[in-house]
Amino acid sequence: MNTGRLKGILLRTLLLPGASLPFATLMKGRATVFMLHHFRWPEMGVEGHDPGILRQCLAYLRRKRFNLLPLDDLFRGFIEGQPLRRAVAFTIDDGYLDQAAVGAPVFAEFDCPVTTFVTTGFLDGHLWFWWDQIEYVFKHTARREIQVSLGDARLTYAWKDEAGCRRAQADFTAQCKEVPNAARLEGIRRLSTAAEVELPVRPPPCYSPMSWDQVRACEQRGMTFGPHTVTHPILSHTPDDQSQREICESWDRLRAEVQKPVAVFCYPNGRLQDFGAREVATLRKLGFLGGVIGRPGYADSSRFRGSPGGPFEVPRFGFPHTLPLVVQFVTGFERFKQLLRREVA
Repeated sequence: MNTGRLKGILLRTLLLPGASLPFATLMKGRATVFMLHHFRWPEMGVEGHDPGILRQCLAYLRRKRFNLLPLDDLFRGFIEGQPLRRAVAFTIDDGYLDQAAVGAPVFAEFDCPVTTFVTTGFLDGHLWFWWDQIEYVFKHTARREIQVSLGDARLTYAWKDEAGCRRAQADFTAQCKEVPNAARLEGIRRLSTAAEVELPVRPPPCYSPMSWDQVRACEQRGMTFGPHTVTHPILSHTPDDQSQREICESWDRLRAEVQKPVAVFCYPNGRLQDFGAREVATLRKLGFLGGVIGRPGYADSSRFRGSPGGPFEVPRFGFPHTLPLVVQFVTGFERFKQLLRREVA
């Protein structure tokens, strides 16, 4: 029997109403932290996670009696050495309007804790996200070829169809992650000019932030909030004073607006190279419990026992678009696959 077929049989078995969870022992000292961004909202032109599938997944987790924890409770549990079992935590990044209007009611429906990391300057109306600006330009240009300077590089893109345009957009976005923040912003300005697309001063509806009033309304329904900087720069590309300001001011702003801010930080972009010891030192000085990144993996209790940056480098899985994949992560089947791959290697 091939491995793909075996995987399918195991996942279907795990989905049965009375099925046991044979990989549970592999999850000892581990928890699953999910990361979400947008929620599908056709009326506003927002693409993202299907609320119906999210409901199916949350219903499964409740039915199977998983321990759905607030993120800060998960961190404290690991710090205090508590025997957390079947623990799952949900996080959302950035602070978009659809997260409050579409996502929050679904989590509230299942009394499921979720922590949203907000970029405070975005909510204050001072900016809209650079990757959304790139998407806006590529979606609205009438051109089929663009030449643009980004830092020291001269980039040329040409496409014949929508798929080609999306590939060009993805490549330019990836290139922007590798240059200093000032060069990235200047590159986007040049892209707008080359594409003959004028960028609005404020984000269009599909890219809009939630308001602080909506933040407080979501908090009343069980959502909690953590800091995600002021302007969402890649922190490792910033000078010392900006790095500290991005962290400290976003935390101060959040504490001024919500009742119970979560002392866990979310690094913009979320790769290990996007922050460093400097940022961790700032967070420790402020008394943070830790930080989350965008790299896939389980939250492991060993990270909270002597590992230098451990609590400040907690990985998260991107939330899958199907129930079987969610089951794969939370039951320990993904951990089984990791160990199997290690053995084969």
